[in-house]
This record gives sequence, C-alpha cells and structure tokens, in this order.
Amino acid sequence: MTNDVRRRRAERGLSQGELGEALGVSRQTINAIETGRYLPSLPLAFALGRFFGAPVEEIFTPESGENNPRALGRAECLRQKG
Repeated sequence: MTNDVRRRRAERGLSQGELGEALGVSRQTINAIETGRYLPSLPLAFALGRFFGAPVEEIFTPESGENNPRALGRAECLRQKG
C-alpha cells in the first residue's frame, strides 16, 4: 500500500507533529504512515481523508500485485467474478 500523506501534509505546510496533533495521534504514527511502515486503522484513514478533503482511495492506493484474490476481501472477490 502506498500513500501520499507526506505530499498532502507538505502542501499545507504542516509538520508531522502538527498533523498528528490535529488527528489525535503521535508524530511517530504520522511518520510510520508516511514511510509505509504502518497501515492506519479505518477510523484514522477516514480522519485523514476528512482532514485533506479527499476520499481514502485517493490517499491510499494498492501497490501492483495487491489486487489479487488473496489480498481482497470476499465481497470484492465476488464482485470481480460477477
């Protein structure tokens, strides 16, 4: 999974600490998300989307090879087969 949190944060002139404070998480959490070492929970991913005014799918995108049945949920697999 890749994301553009760093770019969006930088465009707003925010530090990792400032973004973390706005979202109620630590600077270290923001750093881990930006570097791809941590995938945020759904509530945090949606909070990032609301903060940046963008859908979660625009902020987080699967890397190539992640769009396979082993990586997809059951509903998504069925939707793709249909």
